Amino acid sequence: MFRHFKRQYSTKSFINKQPIILSNKYTPYKCKQLLENETISVLGYGPQGRSQSLNLRDNNHNVLLGLRPNGNSWNNAINDGWKPNKNLFNIDEATHKGSIIKYLISDNGQIEQWENVKQFLYPNNTLYFSHGFGIHYNHYTNITPPNDVNIIMISPKCSGKTVRDNFLNSKGFTSSFAIHNDYNNAYDICMGLAFSIGNNYIFETTFEKEVLSDLTGERCILMGMIQAAFLAQYKVLRNNGHSPLEAYHETIEEALTSLYPIIDDNGMDWLYKNCSTTAQRGAIDWANVFEPKLTNMVQDCYDSVKDETEIKRLIECNKDPNYKEKLDDELKEISSQEMWQIKQEIKKLKSQNKWNGFLL
Repeated sequence: MFRHFKRQYSTKSFINKQPIILSNKYTPYKCKQLLENETISVLGYGPQGRSQSLNLRDNNHNVLLGLRPNGNSWNNAINDGWKPNKNLFNIDEATHKGSIIKYLISDNGQIEQWENVKQFLYPNNTLYFSHGFGIHYNHYTNITPPNDVNIIMISPKCSGKTVRDNFLNSKGFTSSFAIHNDYNNAYDICMGLAFSIGNNYIFETTFEKEVLSDLTGERCILMGMIQAAFLAQYKVLRNNGHSPLEAYHETIEEALTSLYPIIDDNGMDWLYKNCSTTAQRGAIDWANVFEPKLTNMVQDCYDSVKDETEIKRLIECNKDPNYKEKLDDELKEISSQEMWQIKQEIKKLKSQNKWNGFLL
């Protein structure tokens, strides 16, 4: 049976009554002490694997990479200064050498590599994830770690690119964390790893809740719904005689470059208080129309994640030998949409000209 212990937080910090752990509780020196006897093997060099491994390396931890030799990731790692047979190894050897195994290859890759990785997990090792997919859906993935290892998760609430960028610019980011099996000092190891990659604060979750919220978010407001909303408004404006540029600017450009940054800096309430009375009235009224309809749709999406409809579809897609070609066609369809073609033209225009209020 996996071990779960109730923790008493050493921090007095809370957001909306939920405890958070702040970076000032875990300074770089303290994190170094917590991990001084550990060898951290990062398997995978995608967005999270690359960013987390580089951040750990920059903080002078003992880090190895485990990748497929001579693949694209292997070559990218060499370009980033990793040295074959010094801190860059194949997956089997890196797993064998590590005491902390950061399992950061893709969800499908984790399924494919699991039997290789499992044989090199030893008692008192720590198995680390940044997504709860493999553990929560283990009846599909067959990822069943032994009972004598720690199983932990640090899940950045941002892209891998942001993990690296905000480490370098010292802005930091936020992650959730979970301890699925506390075999030996899992909590301290988890804290040391969390704050060594650049978190400002972290909050606790479970592998299950991380998966359900993450998959719902991706399908809804973070990606799926936002693409649908952009396209719906763009279509309506174009169908009613508005020019491509007018439809684009009123739908995408103003949102991404003006309003969304304001919301990020000050909140939606500040935006509402500091716009025209015409915009205020319309936004409040139509938000009340959209919200109940969208709530029902998001609930449908959440239910589809929870009842495993989404995971079944994903597994079936990955079994299709032609899936990559089909996916490429779907992505090309998005990139060829008029609104995103305009986005690329404007991006090119900006890069070729100096802007100082006017195009020079």
